[in-house]
Amino acid sequence: METRPPGHGVPAPPPLEGTRVVDLTRFMAGPFGTAMLGDYGADVLKIEPPGEGDGARAWGPPFAGGESIYFLSVNRNKRSLTLNLRHPEGVALFLKLVDRADVLVENFTPGTMTRLGIGDDVLRRRNPRLIYCAISGFGQTGPDRNRPAFDLILQGVGGVMGTTGEEGGAPVRVGVPIADIAGGMYAAYAIVLALLARGRTGAGQSLDVSMLDAQISWLSYYLGLYLASGEIPPRRGSAHATVVPYQAFACADGRYITLGTGTDRLFRQFCEVAGVSLADDPRFGTNADRIVHRDELIPRLTTLFRTRPAEEWLEALAAAGVPSGPIATVDQIVKDPQVRAREMLVEIDHPSAGRITIPGLPVKCSATPGAIRRPPPRLGEHTVETLTDLGVPAEEIRRLRREGVI
Repeated sequence: METRPPGHGVPAPPPLEGTRVVDLTRFMAGPFGTAMLGDYGADVLKIEPPGEGDGARAWGPPFAGGESIYFLSVNRNKRSLTLNLRHPEGVALFLKLVDRADVLVENFTPGTMTRLGIGDDVLRRRNPRLIYCAISGFGQTGPDRNRPAFDLILQGVGGVMGTTGEEGGAPVRVGVPIADIAGGMYAAYAIVLALLARGRTGAGQSLDVSMLDAQISWLSYYLGLYLASGEIPPRRGSAHATVVPYQAFACADGRYITLGTGTDRLFRQFCEVAGVSLADDPRFGTNADRIVHRDELIPRLTTLFRTRPAEEWLEALAAAGVPSGPIATVDQIVKDPQVRAREMLVEIDHPSAGRITIPGLPVKCSATPGAIRRPPPRLGEHTVETLTDLGVPAEEIRRLRREGVI
């Protein structure tokens, strides 16, 4: 089940080995981030409500052996403990876990942990080295801090849907949950920064990660375009706002391919492949010219691409070094030799779901590689193990289970 880059000898221990993470997150944003920590050695203890668990466990079909595919996709390298945080004994056990922890991550609505009596001020007084990371839709401050949020809402409010879709058409949600994933990635990034800072100061800190903030940061040059011109950049489908041509085109066989001519040299090379002299036309000679005359150029290219099948275009463009590619569907991705060579599909054994395939690790560290050491946990799978480590006797564990504490 381990993934290691080949040819680098015996690896050192993973960089987060020995880091204890208490994970109170649910659905996608938080679990994606804590999985990133687990991939590189952190001991991630996922705390879930007894009986129901992370709400993502119910997001299906499809299910595999009763386990949600959605849940399985982002909860590897974790252990699961069921714990009722609304029960005083559940809170007492939680506090013992936090006293031993390096990191706590939660993605409740702001104020929830405080209402439970276990807010960051309480926990960091008990454990000054604790890094407390709160992920939320709109952040811990501001007038919208208590607004409920899912990925769809943040893609809209954060402007991403306002940039996505065909010109004049309806806004379109990006298919993958990028607002959630961005929040999780920024959380993992912030936690590693805080661990580095704690190595110098010895003190933990509180981290406020907002999915809205993440989306605003991802607007990048779209914000710059508006601030510089005062004009709202229109939706352009697959096209680029400031590079032309840079979009998808339909070919003679109905398949779409992408073309990215990021420089004038590349546009000229494309024209040579296509057998046209457009690069010598003063309307299209530079990228600035092509932006001004976009509406004249793109229809000509649209007609041009329909003269050859996709594979013929792709082979000719690749031979000339012009960036291009197919628009792959998931069934094609799982067979892609490059994807396989990069170990981005990993098969693991799960006690309920059987043999499953999940995404591999996107970051390859030569000396301290990550690994998929554990399959996504079944609900409460590690409850007895965790409480035993805390010194709770077996009979006491049975009583706690009978009384709904665990």
